[in-house]
Amino acid sequence: MDRSGSVGVMLPRDLAPSAVLPFARRADELGFDELWVVEDLGFRGGIGQAAAVLAATGRIRVGIGLLPVGARNAAFAAMEVATLAQLFPGRVDVGIGHGMPGWMRSVGEWPASPLTLLEEYLVAVTALVRGETVEPGRYVGLDGVRLEAACVPTDPPPVLAGVRGPRSLAVSGRVADGTILAEPTTPEYARAALARIDARRPHRLVGYNVAAVHADAAVAVEAVRAGLEWIGEPDWAPHVAPLPFGEEFAALRRECGSRSEFVRRLPEEWVRQLAVTGTPADARARLAELFAAGVDSAVLIPIGADPLRAAEELAAVL
Repeated sequence: MDRSGSVGVMLPRDLAPSAVLPFARRADELGFDELWVVEDLGFRGGIGQAAAVLAATGRIRVGIGLLPVGARNAAFAAMEVATLAQLFPGRVDVGIGHGMPGWMRSVGEWPASPLTLLEEYLVAVTALVRGETVEPGRYVGLDGVRLEAACVPTDPPPVLAGVRGPRSLAVSGRVADGTILAEPTTPEYARAALARIDARRPHRLVGYNVAAVHADAAVAVEAVRAGLEWIGEPDWAPHVAPLPFGEEFAALRRECGSRSEFVRRLPEEWVRQLAVTGTPADARARLAELFAAGVDSAVLIPIGADPLRAAEELAAVL
């Protein structure tokens, strides 16, 4: 496998609190390059998790995915991010996104123009953590705000956009330091996204994928199905459209009455294309394909009843 790219692992959002720091420490010991924490409505906050796992580990890089733009004032979000970057220099990535529309509407924070808010927010946070002054926009109403010089990190963290729609990808290409693609990230989807991003400066591409490996490839493929349950829903259409079986995939989802039936009927070959799975050698080959397609960081989402054991099995790809 070409290790020109980084291999990370995701900290499951629903781990028992007593398991969070042991999982992070073990990911560090196993040699993963990155650990990504999740901020989903109703689960745990991304900034709090990131601070805890950074303090509990000594080497691994920690990414926050994703901070929704409607949840925090941009200035205060930048203060939190800058604090992490000062305390743990060179080890922090921050992902910012729209937030799932249903979630954000439920908390009263879905704007009339999500694209405008996203762009203004990305610009503001990026500028503030670099010590620059921010002026007011349509949504991000900061008036001459800047961080005090003593609080500006000497190594500002990359600010990435977690997006998938074509216009949001274009925003990311214009103003973000990178883009985070939700699972499933296939080589076809990565190339299609990069064409939409069309960045004019260095731009990092992070791709999430559900993953399971086992000495018996069939065991791994069956295990990983559980993580593919949602990908037939409408929000995931951009991931599937570039695939050679995209139309057949959509037809199968329409035919199935439930997500569980759909994921059970996915052909094995499709599962292999939609996940990082099989034997360790199979998984390494898939990662090499992702890196060749332009993915810089491949983040593996462990699947199974015992996430720590699943992460240890995934470490066979390193």
